[in-house]
Amino acid sequence: MTTSRPHQPITVVGAGLGGLALARVLHVHGIDAALFDLDPAPSARTQGGMLDIHDDSGQEALRAAGLHEEFLKLVHPGGQALRVLDRHATVRLAEEDDGAGGRPEIDRGDLRELLLGSLPEGTVRWGAKVTGARPLGEGRHEVALADGTVFTTDLLVGADGAWSRVRPLLSPARPAYTGVSFVEADLLEADRRHPESAAVVGGGMLFALGAGRGFLGHRETDGSLHVYAAVEAPEDWLDGIDFDDTEAAKAAVLKEFDGWAESLRGLVADADGPLVPRRIHALPVGHRWDRVPGVTLLGDAAHLMSPFAGEGANLALLDGAELGRALAAHPDDTETALTAYEDRMFRRAETSAAESARNTTLLFRPDAPQGLLDMFTGLSG
Repeated sequence: MTTSRPHQPITVVGAGLGGLALARVLHVHGIDAALFDLDPAPSARTQGGMLDIHDDSGQEALRAAGLHEEFLKLVHPGGQALRVLDRHATVRLAEEDDGAGGRPEIDRGDLRELLLGSLPEGTVRWGAKVTGARPLGEGRHEVALADGTVFTTDLLVGADGAWSRVRPLLSPARPAYTGVSFVEADLLEADRRHPESAAVVGGGMLFALGAGRGFLGHRETDGSLHVYAAVEAPEDWLDGIDFDDTEAAKAAVLKEFDGWAESLRGLVADADGPLVPRRIHALPVGHRWDRVPGVTLLGDAAHLMSPFAGEGANLALLDGAELGRALAAHPDDTETALTAYEDRMFRRAETSAAESARNTTLLFRPDAPQGLLDMFTGLSG
């Protein structure tokens, strides 16, 4: 006697921005999907800092999701302001946010809450860690969860980020270290408690760059500053820093910025709370796979790239929206929908990944920040 297993017609692994965008667009078209996320609750992790949502990608996805007007109510006024400094804190470029740009800033957590709130209750199964999946034939897959649950699905979508458990069904590729590591820091109530740092960052985004080093920062909607100290370093550099000892970690990071202006060093020296290490990884530029029935990827699972083109979240949103629209357009032919989706996704992801790779080198050139200045003024090749 065999025991029937639970079945989900459409299974999305990962409730990040891309997975949520997919579920929302499907919902708009009257199609149900089940999302499985390893976090025990939507508030289990902080969602990172600000995102600039591009008019031709992320905002297009929000239009398809019927959420664009609500999104506009959540953007950060002044968030498109930009400052570029050199290692001596000399201002090389300063632009105010006049509201005319196509990349308004929003807190990642606010955007995620907007998408979550637009879905029927129970769409996301929290605390559901996918440990593996295997093909059953004819496009169906069996999915296993950490709690021992096993179910089947007609369509499996990996929206589960850099270290996707779904990707091996399609591709042997794994993310590789880009040569750049970040250390993240926060300065709370910046205008009151850290006025010098607040002035350095300004009202929007900061790039303070030198050869192989830099501080990237932005002002958040709650008045705090979120800062990334970026260092070109061997992959094991962060392993030699004790991040449980915040003062020792600060000293180790600041050693990499000897000779930099004190106002810039203060972005780490005066940080509130612990520092957070993060290695920057990327999949190969042009990563793609042959069509495999019943399974696909979106967002970082499909095309992880460095953050230096500002495309990751935007592409994840657009991937989710376009996959949802393709499935809605071909309700009885999933393979045609997946082929159409992947063809467009592969092409745009390759373009953005190539730009991200170029910018990883450009930002930290020996003459930095000149490369970035040239790019902003349209002079770089």
